[in-house]
Amino acid sequence: MALDAALNIFRAIGEETRLRIMVLLARGELTVSELTAILGQSQPRVSRHLKILSDAGLTERHREGAWMFYRMAVPAAGRLPVRAVIEAVREMAEAEDRVLVRDAERFDQAREARAAQAAAYFEKNAKEWGRLRRLHLPEQDIESRMIDLIGDKDVGLFIDLGTGTGRMLEIFADRYKSAIGYDLSHEMLSIARANLDQAGIAHAQARHGDLFSLPLEARCADVVCLHQVLHFLSEPVGAIAQAARLLAPGGRLVISDFAPHELEFLREEHAHRRLGFSDDEVRAWCAATGLRLISVETLSPSAEDKEKLTVKIWLCETANRQRAARSRHAA
Repeated sequence: MALDAALNIFRAIGEETRLRIMVLLARGELTVSELTAILGQSQPRVSRHLKILSDAGLTERHREGAWMFYRMAVPAAGRLPVRAVIEAVREMAEAEDRVLVRDAERFDQAREARAAQAAAYFEKNAKEWGRLRRLHLPEQDIESRMIDLIGDKDVGLFIDLGTGTGRMLEIFADRYKSAIGYDLSHEMLSIARANLDQAGIAHAQARHGDLFSLPLEARCADVVCLHQVLHFLSEPVGAIAQAARLLAPGGRLVISDFAPHELEFLREEHAHRRLGFSDDEVRAWCAATGLRLISVETLSPSAEDKEKLTVKIWLCETANRQRAARSRHAA
């Protein structure tokens, strides 16, 4: 890194408000309005400080409608000054400085406000949530099988398409280095962020985005997840194609959804476009998008829970991995 670039980084951090902002972002993602409330400063002033930090490569941002979210940057290889600053800021987040302690208290209040908003949404929709839950198998059974299928291999980037409450970001948190969950619903994203805050997961993000058109480079992810998403889509193969585009060589796609069923009220009342999927259908979609279906799990209800729906878990991997395996075997 050139000397001028390094000096720009240290100038950016060498101001009290910007240092406070960096310490706050070490705790988690925040909007401009949340930072304004925590710092007790005007929005134009906070925005100016954020621009300086962003230009120096110390923060990252993404827009969601009228809101702009900021988080601490993930330092790229070769940017040692950025890495050094971020490591020092993370240590300062544990300091007992009076100003930083007050900022931390206000940060917690912002998280509590998010949690209250999420709780209000669930309370408003509690009746319908309860009715739908009665059709599902125990979530822990499904989640444990998904975790087993992914295995204990380290995952660089984990992407959850249609993240909803962010549950997949939570259960795989100890497997990945970073994660992004995308959803079109602002209400669900508020819930996801509240859940991530409550779980203390700072290396995952919940972002607004259309899973058919994501602002991500091809071959960037090690694992992509589609959990109870496909049945809402008119073109499920399009979602699988997007997942295939995002997967790096050797990457894996895990899909969980319902087996074929005949509960028409889900289509009429809950926007389910499809009433489950067969193995052959998913296999054909994977083949059409350059993936190979390598594992199928079937979780069926017990005799006492006949009203519940059978859940399928499909694990696919990129064709590149298959070719690499054959090459090693031939050698």
